[in-house]
Formats: sequence, structure tokens, C-alpha cells
Amino acid sequence: MKTIISFLIQKSSILKSLKFRIWVIVMLVGLISSSIMSQNILSNYRSRAVSQQTTTAVSQFRILANHLASADYFNDKEQESIENELSLFSSFFSGRIMIIDSNFNVVSDSYQMSVGKAMIASEIINCFADGNAVQNYDDVNKYIELVIPIFNPESETVEGVIFASSSTQSVYNTVDVLSRKAGILMVAMILFIFIFAVVMSSILVRPFERITKVINSVDNGLAVPEEKILDYLETEEIMNAFNTVLNRMRILDESREEFVSNVSHELKTPLASMKVLADSIRNADDVPIETYKEFMDDIGDEVDRENTIITDLLSLVKMDKTSGKPNIKPTDVNTMIAGIIKRLKPIGDKNDIELIFNEERTVNAEIDETKMTLAITNLVENAIKYNKPGGWVRVDLDADHQFFSCKVSDSGIGIPKDSLDRIYERFYRVDKSHSREIGGTGLGLAITRSAILLHRGAIKATSIEGEGTTFVVRIPLKYVI
Repeated sequence: MKTIISFLIQKSSILKSLKFRIWVIVMLVGLISSSIMSQNILSNYRSRAVSQQTTTAVSQFRILANHLASADYFNDKEQESIENELSLFSSFFSGRIMIIDSNFNVVSDSYQMSVGKAMIASEIINCFADGNAVQNYDDVNKYIELVIPIFNPESETVEGVIFASSSTQSVYNTVDVLSRKAGILMVAMILFIFIFAVVMSSILVRPFERITKVINSVDNGLAVPEEKILDYLETEEIMNAFNTVLNRMRILDESREEFVSNVSHELKTPLASMKVLADSIRNADDVPIETYKEFMDDIGDEVDRENTIITDLLSLVKMDKTSGKPNIKPTDVNTMIAGIIKRLKPIGDKNDIELIFNEERTVNAEIDETKMTLAITNLVENAIKYNKPGGWVRVDLDADHQFFSCKVSDSGIGIPKDSLDRIYERFYRVDKSHSREIGGTGLGLAITRSAILLHRGAIKATSIEGEGTTFVVRIPLKYVI
């Protein structure tokens, strides 16, 4: 049954509708509660009516018992007024009345069926024994059974009992009438609940329809104002999440536009320089050979710059495309960093920069050696490029039981505080003129950050302008999938 219901829900769009489900819930709650309330009212009425009839019967038959005792009925059974009173009681309570003496013989019977016969029952015996009235209700046959003692006025002993039954059919007849009226009322109630369920489901779903409208408006562009729908806590949380995603989409869109603009600019700049140099050579007459060589060297430099930009772009794109498939294997991190220092030492010597490698302990980690080498190389190379003559670059390698850390610090020019949050943006450069002089493209730190995030790691930069910069990289020793 559960499988069938799930199949129907999957196949029917109406059954998936929140509005329809709210309507069903309201209908079920209304119908079930109305039905239970109706049954409880009728059941309580029946119980109260039977209880009231029982109380009335006991009271009236006690009065009759006192009348029989005062009239000395057991010594004078031919009293016509008593017989008429018994007949009246029998008719009024729609039942049978028998008078039984101390010998358990029926003295009088309103049905005239058991006069002179013995009537022995446990209720009658107990009533003679303790003098207490007995009352029972037979729910199956719908009648009340009473045994009322008749006391002798002088000896105050039980000299007889009234054994009576009273039909409760009239109560059930009234209940049947009320049930029919309740059925008519239930039909009206169902109609009301149906309308109420439709209205309530529409009102309750309205905030979600507004959310859908806001989300669909994104099709027309990201210039959608932030909107808060505070009807429910859930709608508020959904809209907060949507606004957060929308803001991220805007930032990504702006970054994409800025990236395209920067790529176009960076690729055009070397081409423009080469064109200017080529035009100068072409338009000049009797240019010395030294000038030709100088211009050709400049054109070669611009070609190298163009090649560097394209290579970095391809590295970054490749990093993004293969971010889900790193070539992870156990790697000796000490040896890897030592190799980086060895390759960059000639550049450091050329710029009069001392390179220092400090190993706190041997570190083996599960990493993509190629990508991690590229990341650390970019950090050390930047530390050399943006340093001062006679300065230093220090690489510290350490590890704990979970991560290894690589700290690259330098005595360079530093990074302004307001630029620290943007240094990982593609093509962002703090000092564009200085970066161009030393051949920077503005992609190195973006590549580094992508490689570190690929390893589920983190990178943090601190800097004091004019004193130096420190980058701290933390990478898990075990690669986390």
C-alpha cells in the first residue's frame, strides 16, 4: 500500500502540490474532529439520559415502596388504588413491576404473568439481606432493572421488594432522531470545511508562491532587489539563503566580466607594444643595427610576456577543470620544497636575495606533487620578485598529527592592508607598474589558492607594508575525498 501511494504521488503533479496536501490535512482534521465530536455528544447524551431516567425511577419507586408499606399492602392485597398506581407506574416507565413478599412469592405483577410464582434472584436475595436498593442497566436489551426494598414501618425490616424494569427505548429513539439531524449538520459541516480548506491552503501557500515569483524573476537578469518574506520562519530562511546565493551570483558575474576584461587587456598590451615597435622599425630609415637589435629584443620580451600570460591562464583553466581529479600519491614534502629552493636559488642570487629553508621535521603527505610544487613555487618566486636588494626569503616546514604547514616569509615591500583581501583575484596586482617591470601577470596567487583548495587546505596572508609578507599554507597529511 505504501509503495502504491508513493508511486501515485510521483506520477501525479496534483498529489505533489503543497496546496493540495494542506487541503487534504485540513479536510481530514475537520472531518475526523467533527465526527468524533458528534459521536461523543450523542454518546454523552445517551449516558446522561439513561442515568437521569435511572435516578428518577429509583426515586419514584422508593416513594411507591413507602406507600405500599404505609398501606400495609402485604396484609391487604386487594387495594384497588394500589393496583391502579402499579399500572400507572408500569405505563409511565414503559416496563414491568412485580411486588415480591418475604417468601419470594410474586404478590402482584403488572403483566399478570407471574402472580403466585416464586421469584428467586441474587439481586432480590441481597436486597432482603442488606436492605439496599439494587440497580442494573442492560445495554443490550435497553432496559433498567431495579430492586427496591419495602420496609415494615414498625419493625423496620424488609418485608418485601419491588422488582421493576424500565425500558430506555425512548432514549435510543431520541438519539436516532439526533443522529439524523447530526448527519444533516455533518453535510453542511463538510461543505464548510471544504471551502475553509481551499481558502486556508491558498493563504498558507501564498508566501511560497511569492518566493517562486521572486526566483523566476532572476530569468530577466541578476538586477533583482533583495526581498524578505517574513510570513513564516521557513520562508524567511529560504529568502535569506536565496539572497545570499543571489549576491554570490552577482559577485561571480562581476568577477567574470572583470576577468574577461582583464584577459583582453593583458593579451592586447604585449601585442600593442609589438605593433608599436614593428611600426617604428618599418617607418624608420637608415636605422643603426644596434637599434634593430634593441627593438627585436623588446619584441622578444613582449612575446615572452604574452607566452607567460597564456601559460598561466592555461594552468588556471586546467586547475579548474581537473579540480575533481587530483593525482594524489604519497610525497616527501621536504624533498619537494628543497627542489623548489634549489631551482629558484639562481634567481635569488641574481637579485641578491638569500633563500633559507628550515625543516622542523620530516613530512610525508598525500598530495598532488605537480600542483603543490606550482603553488609553493609561486609563493617563493613572488617573495623573491617583490623583495629588496640584500633581503631574504625564509621557508619553514612543520607538521602535527593532522596537517603540515609551509610558511613563506620575506623582507620585501609588503602588501597594503586594504589589498590583502583581493590578492587571490585573477589579474589583481597591488602595483601594476612594478608588476609589469618584473613580469607579473596577476595569476600566480589565484593558481596557488586553487591548488591549495584542491587539497582541502587553507592559505592565509599577513603583511606589514615596507617590512615584508608572510604566507602560511596548511594541508591535510591525508587527502580528504
